[in-house]
Amino acid sequence: MTSLPKNNQSKAGKSGHPKGNPLFPVFLKLNQLHTVLIGAGNIGLEKLTAILQNSPEAKVTVIALMIIPEVYALAAGYERVNIILKSFTETDLDEGDIVVAATNNPELNDSIRTAARSRRLLVNIADKPDLCDFYLGSIVQKGDLKIAISTNGKSPTIAKRLKEVLNEALPDELDTTLQQMSRLRDTLSGDFAGKVKALNEITSVLVSGQVTKDDNNGD
Repeated sequence: MTSLPKNNQSKAGKSGHPKGNPLFPVFLKLNQLHTVLIGAGNIGLEKLTAILQNSPEAKVTVIALMIIPEVYALAAGYERVNIILKSFTETDLDEGDIVVAATNNPELNDSIRTAARSRRLLVNIADKPDLCDFYLGSIVQKGDLKIAISTNGKSPTIAKRLKEVLNEALPDELDTTLQQMSRLRDTLSGDFAGKVKALNEITSVLVSGQVTKDDNNGD
């Protein structure tokens, strides 16, 4: 595997910190959290779709005065999605863990953000990167393998194109490899360092460039 450079100061700014995207990527267990989504138009539908595609067991409360039929149709397939036809009030966030504002009303979005911040909740404001605590990035998934792509809010279109490239480049068989590695890990004996060394040796072929299409065909 390629080792990290010993001195990365050439990639750092005047403050000594690395340049570029400062976001810290995390993967949330939305099935254990309560997401409050305000807005149920086309943008709300996009956000709800992204949430449910990645976490089908997510608990989501959708709040809006106007709800397009597609939102109702999508929610019908998920038991933990609750739709409430009403105007937003600050108390709607009292039981929430994560907030997504998907309205086309800037003043309402500001009030949602203020209410979320006062409760120390993370909030995403659709199409307003500067007002977001987190972004909903483009996702590439092959079974248990999931890769999130972020452009730090600069270009969702680029993230979408990269998603398409990776989806095509990464074989579906990667998930089979993951399952095999999980079973193999459970059979290894010895201390932690020894297990890591063994797994690194086994998986080195993935980054060595020695695997060819013929290898994958097993012929």
